[in-house]
Amino acid sequence: MSTPFELPPEDRATSPHTGYTRAHWEAVADGLLAAAWRWRTPGGALLDLPGRPSRSGVRSDGLEGYARTFLAAAFRVAGAGGDDPHGWLQRYAEGLTAGTRTAGRDDTESWPLILDHDVQGQPMVESASVALGLRLTAPWLWKHLDAGVQDRAEEWLRGALRHTPAPNNWYLFPYTVAGFLESVGRGDAETAAARERALELMEGWYRGEGWYADGDGRAFDHYNGWALHLYPVLDAHLSGDGELLERYGARLRAHLEGCALMFGADGAPVHFGRSLTYRFAASAAVSLGALTGHTPLAPGVSRRLANGSLRYFLDRGALGEDGLLTLGWHGPHEASLQSYSGPASPYWASKAFVALLAPAEHALWTAREEPAPVEEADRVLALPAPGLLVQTTRADGIVRLHNHGSDHVRPHEGESAAEEDPHYGRQAYSTRTGPTAPGNVADNHLSVRVGGHGSVRRRIRPLGAGHGDGWGWAASWHRPVFAAGPPMVPGLRVESVTVARGPYELRVHRVLGAPAGARVTQTGWATGPQEGLVSALHPLHGFDGPADTVRAPQGTAYTRWAEVPRLTGAAGGTTVHVCLAALGTGDDAGLAGAVTQVSVTDRQIEVVWADDAARTRIAFEPVAVAHELP
Repeated sequence: MSTPFELPPEDRATSPHTGYTRAHWEAVADGLLAAAWRWRTPGGALLDLPGRPSRSGVRSDGLEGYARTFLAAAFRVAGAGGDDPHGWLQRYAEGLTAGTRTAGRDDTESWPLILDHDVQGQPMVESASVALGLRLTAPWLWKHLDAGVQDRAEEWLRGALRHTPAPNNWYLFPYTVAGFLESVGRGDAETAAARERALELMEGWYRGEGWYADGDGRAFDHYNGWALHLYPVLDAHLSGDGELLERYGARLRAHLEGCALMFGADGAPVHFGRSLTYRFAASAAVSLGALTGHTPLAPGVSRRLANGSLRYFLDRGALGEDGLLTLGWHGPHEASLQSYSGPASPYWASKAFVALLAPAEHALWTAREEPAPVEEADRVLALPAPGLLVQTTRADGIVRLHNHGSDHVRPHEGESAAEEDPHYGRQAYSTRTGPTAPGNVADNHLSVRVGGHGSVRRRIRPLGAGHGDGWGWAASWHRPVFAAGPPMVPGLRVESVTVARGPYELRVHRVLGAPAGARVTQTGWATGPQEGLVSALHPLHGFDGPADTVRAPQGTAYTRWAEVPRLTGAAGGTTVHVCLAALGTGDDAGLAGAVTQVSVTDRQIEVVWADDAARTRIAFEPVAVAHELP
């Protein structure tokens, strides 16, 4: 699919996989900015993009349009050493002047004030983009502003330091504001306190292996790359603080060990977690690692991943005919959105343009593209800290992410089925499929049915993860919760283990405390009839018979209409349910013949694999998984 604006010729010599070069990134940035600026207010303070408003309201959405596109312009101009052929910075300087002149007033240009997150918090998010944009372009924008405009901008930004952020990555917004103010000689005790508080929280949220929880609890998703690593590492890089850069850069390096596996051969990031409309922002951490040198990846691999992610979305309709980023994944997709998403929300994708801070002579742009990790070999990688299991297959270029640790349920929250989130509660996610919408059959889900009411999975308690040569596992348990009938059944508990090996997923569930007459339902991957994908489920133990097929008319972010394979079985007391699942581009991956023997007791499961007679043993109390060759 062509873009609404012209791109440079492809270069298949240096970019054999994507054809993209640094010039493509500049052209995309310019194209996005030109399209968005058609919707400016007369003074340029707000970019009122068309579309349904967010819950924060139209004025906040207009500020969002200004701030998030400013970030793209800042990366574009700073990366070019101040060269600004389209005059972007003059427009943003005029908008800053107009927006801060009477901040808080209800008129055509004035920016909303920054208040507490639960009162009027969204402007705090945007303050970070404004501050980072001003910091990146200080020699060409900030230093040429009138002193009065500088003072007004500082006063507006300090609202982020004086009000309460949401209890998650939002603390990095005042951190970023403070970093800018200190960089232009306007630091004080207030800025120091904001930075100290954020860094203190980051230490508590860091769980190891390069993974931060997004606040207290167990929320692990793309915010690790485009927020929790981006802000502190880029701040340290810009300030030249070697101590902070070493600390946070080492964590970024560790994060990229696993993150690099989460891009498919087609360039898609794993479709998992919230704010997926930010799309190619998922590559920001990859480019930041290359820029700062804190990466395990060769420059050609980083280039391949970043280029591939950008091209993936441009080729699949992420831009409307007017050149604006749409609210969705490929094109518009309502079920992928959150209530805080407004017309300008997708422009947090601007974070991917951090790649442009690497100058043209940087290895990120001069090295020849190398294959992405998914293109080199089949891999299984366990990430015990977030409780994730990554499974990649070279033949079809698909990445699967098995979730046994990320739930986005805060510690103080109850487990209400009404708050079920398809972007966290499912067992598995991939680069070729998305979760089905609420109200449709849930994909990749083990539901306990009691009195005709099906359960959902909310809070996930990890039970371990590990991997060996060509295989890996992850396990967790949860208390099923119900939207109808009693919210919980006393004593009901589900322990789940996924073992990944080649294209196969061995899914094991032990259901404890189910009342008599209860049943279980296990579903597989949701795929559409035109996608060329096969989703298969094969029962091994504890299910009544072969899988049937259920329809999901609302489809997924990948297909307008989907089908989901389903197994059912009886439960009651303690029961064990075992099946094989697969997602691929061939036939059913030979599921029926993949396992030759299955032995099941209440406390142990053993299967023998057909290809090499290897044995996989899964024990409960405590959970342990072993895989032995004959």
